[in-house]
Amino acid sequence: MYRDRVSWWEAIVLGLVQGLTEFLPISSSAHLRIVGALMLDGADVGATFTAVTQIGTELAVLVYFRHTIVQVIRRWFATLPQLREGGRWHNPFALADPDARMGWLIIVGSLPIAVLGVLFQDAIEGALRNLWFTVFTLAFFAVLLWLADRYGRRAKDLRRLDGRDGVLYGLAQAMALIPGVSRSGGTITAGLAMGYTREAAARYSFLLAIPAVLASGLYQLAKALGGHQDTALPISGGATLLATVTAFVVGFGVIVWFLRWVSTRSFLPFVVYRLALALLIAGLLVGGTLSPTAGA
Repeated sequence: MYRDRVSWWEAIVLGLVQGLTEFLPISSSAHLRIVGALMLDGADVGATFTAVTQIGTELAVLVYFRHTIVQVIRRWFATLPQLREGGRWHNPFALADPDARMGWLIIVGSLPIAVLGVLFQDAIEGALRNLWFTVFTLAFFAVLLWLADRYGRRAKDLRRLDGRDGVLYGLAQAMALIPGVSRSGGTITAGLAMGYTREAAARYSFLLAIPAVLASGLYQLAKALGGHQDTALPISGGATLLATVTAFVVGFGVIVWFLRWVSTRSFLPFVVYRLALALLIAGLLVGGTLSPTAGA
């Protein structure tokens, strides 16, 4: 039987989990799904709670990258007249200004996750949250991350970001709709496979996530305020706010640490962690400690 609420300390723990895992290539949605199930008598915290707490971590991105974000927006607007020079339209992905070009690529790269998120919303909030599927995605994408990190050339910085790479980044981010894939893990893996440095892949992963995560979080927040609840365990607005604030504070610290880490070290520890977590979840499922679906 489900309890009727989430306590304040449980909200803090869930916010801590969100802040610690959102930017690391280990899947924050998978961790919230698992930790929530272990703490909350098998209940799933739900896609709404997950999306809203992600607003906290994305606010951390806005604060940390505020100078870069302002520069990209300023240059994007400044170069708009160039697209119509000579009486004809020019390719925005061919702009010489890398900041303006990045602005266009972030817009285009955000479209796949937006479209697929709407088309497959029911599956994302339902069937794909099965923990056996999470076990598979954690392990499979761990192998992909290892291969990309091991064999990627790691020679390109973000000034060389072009239209093809921007679209591939966007498609990789869209895979994060599946719990266990990891938004940062998918985009970082794609970046490494395309030859970008570890730090460049991580930075662009953070920047690309801003429109999609904020839009998803605000959409789910609007649904929640309208009375929609996607989990059998009601989570109060106060508990959700506390978890979101906790995610912001912890997430900011993780950004600082993670960018320092990837500038000198590989992603191998995260690969090992994903594989170990997949084995742990499988063991808990087989042993009956966890059920594949909420309330099962």
